[in-house]
Amino acid sequence: MMPVKRLHTLISGFAGKKIVVVGDLIADEYLYGKPARISREAPVLILRFTEREVRLGGAANAAHNVSALGATALPVGVLGADSAGDEVFKLFVEAGIGCEGVSRSAGRMTPVKTRIMAGGYQSTRQQVVRLDREPDHTLPGDVEERMITSVKAAGSGVNAFLVSDYGYGSVTARVFEAVLETARERGAVVAVDSRYDLPRFKGATAATPNEPEVEALAGAELGDERSLEKAGRVVLERLESRYLLITRGSRGMALLEREGPVTFMPIHGSDQIADVTGAGDTVISTFTVALASGAGAVEAAWLANVAGGVVVMKRGTATVTRRELSESIGNDGAAARS
Repeated sequence: MMPVKRLHTLISGFAGKKIVVVGDLIADEYLYGKPARISREAPVLILRFTEREVRLGGAANAAHNVSALGATALPVGVLGADSAGDEVFKLFVEAGIGCEGVSRSAGRMTPVKTRIMAGGYQSTRQQVVRLDREPDHTLPGDVEERMITSVKAAGSGVNAFLVSDYGYGSVTARVFEAVLETARERGAVVAVDSRYDLPRFKGATAATPNEPEVEALAGAELGDERSLEKAGRVVLERLESRYLLITRGSRGMALLEREGPVTFMPIHGSDQIADVTGAGDTVISTFTVALASGAGAVEAAWLANVAGGVVVMKRGTATVTRRELSESIGNDGAAARS
């Protein structure tokens, strides 16, 4: 059980913390349509276009979540010199997020994830299909150098580094080496979320894989909590990290500490999830900001669990604000009983 007063104190401490978010900046595009009829050309549904929306995705969404929690987010990444890059850059500015560490490259396109959403005005919109436009995964040398320079330049007063790797090549070995080096100099936390290559980020303070990722990394089937802990220990040792926060979908989370026990946390709120898009970004953002604010690992994981439970009830790529997190703690059964 978590003391509510302590959690509120930690959340208040989010303000003033500086978090450098390094990774793949993505444009999340939503195209909405109202079902009209079945096509004569093929057995597919025809949607009558209603609107288009673009949101911050990937590392950009992680930075947005950090900012929404009241901390200062400093994104470091690359956007193409294209319209999608313009939109992401504009969204950063509108959110009050500084773009000094964001490079623009004519030789690299901005990653775009386009989701086609179907539904009437009074009904829930459902995702029909997703189309991904991906850049070459090789980062141009000049862009890599600019990212390394930005990581080192942002180091003064930094409390934590958040690495958000979506597999598009922004976080090269040299960029991550710069992150570790700068973090050591500043005594800062390094938290990593990598979709496809987590072992490459050895030496981070913490990592936040999901259960299937842990299963694949450990090469073992996770049938129960005991097997999950065993596999998690293998991954934790392999990464040489202090903490491993495993997201388990409707079963909540599990926190493994290198020098401590495993803590299982049930899902916060309802298990009738609306949308998991970007939920991992919210989890690692909250966990990182909390650790940077002096929270213990279990406290930080608890706050991340609550934030994750809040964001999955929102449609599309979304954030959790500091106020929403504070209000949700009072509704959390275990915390409320303490």
